Amino acid sequence: MNRKENVKLLAFYLPQYHPIPENDSWWGRGFTEWRNVAKAKPSFPGHYQPHIPADLGFYDLRLPGAREAQAELAKEYGIHGFCYYHYWFNGKRLLERPFNEVLKSGKPDFPFCFAWANETWTRRWDGMDQEILMLQDYGGEEDDQSHIEWLIKAFSDNRYIKIENKPLFLIYRGGKLPDPKRTIELWRTKVRKSGFPDIYLVSIETSFHPGWNPINAGFDASLLFQPQFHKAFGNEAKQTLIMRLKNIINNKSMPVYYDYKDIWPILDQVDSVDYRRYYSVCPSWDNTSRRQDNSVFIINNSSPEEYGKWLKRAINRVKNEPPDHRIVFINAWNEWAEGNHLEPDLKNGLSYLQATKDALS
Repeated sequence: MNRKENVKLLAFYLPQYHPIPENDSWWGRGFTEWRNVAKAKPSFPGHYQPHIPADLGFYDLRLPGAREAQAELAKEYGIHGFCYYHYWFNGKRLLERPFNEVLKSGKPDFPFCFAWANETWTRRWDGMDQEILMLQDYGGEEDDQSHIEWLIKAFSDNRYIKIENKPLFLIYRGGKLPDPKRTIELWRTKVRKSGFPDIYLVSIETSFHPGWNPINAGFDASLLFQPQFHKAFGNEAKQTLIMRLKNIINNKSMPVYYDYKDIWPILDQVDSVDYRRYYSVCPSWDNTSRRQDNSVFIINNSSPEEYGKWLKRAINRVKNEPPDHRIVFINAWNEWAEGNHLEPDLKNGLSYLQATKDALS
């Protein structure tokens, strides 16, 4: 069998598309990101905005039929499973309803895992990063225990994705844990006692903390999360990138934008590391709908053909790995407010999904 056919594609999944009381309070009654998506406008000639959903429409994730339709479409075009963003704030979960219902109902029958988006929520969409909406608080050992006890319930579902029979769990900013070694040791102990051989922990490498070695903190691997903005800016250091962000928030500079065909080979440049690393690709990137004219970085003129080339390269990079590690992540299935989605839109229809399927064959 072609080893490409054994590569598993996992797509990040945003569970934001349903109202919650907190968003009603912060952004207005009935808010979901569809509101931002629909009102986006082009910022320069040739800028593709807004992104309007096609086949699945402006869905509401409270509806089982919407979740089923997503899974059916993903399965048809070669996606192995969803990596749900998971929001845990010292015992409080947000945007939890879709997954609660997935877990309770057993539907859709589609593999999944979690990525803990352990960041503080602010009003950065309005350019007011200093106004905290939900603090990413850590409650110490007691909270670590409560968290892993809740996670084990999800790990025990037969749809949960495992590596070497260990439940796969990603953390967006592993280096932000107050005491990662303590947390990880406690989690491993609890997971083993629950009957699993262990937990498989992956720290996500973003542009804002490149070079951090997750193995030293007790993780099993890392994920190179695309887009790696700092590579797009050439030799600019992390602090320079942060300064660019602050300048744009303060309306002192224009966003930087690149053509997809020019930037993806740069983003894909891989530095060697002495630990296991997984890789990802993205079909586009453009958060204009959240920030309008204050976007920091835009990838424009994306095409299914160029995306397919990048995905093929990522697949070829892992096809000779041990079977459990032939994994490529896609950012994302439905990040509509980042212009970053495999779900069909009016412009491209099923083209990106077809390119995904073709890359596997």
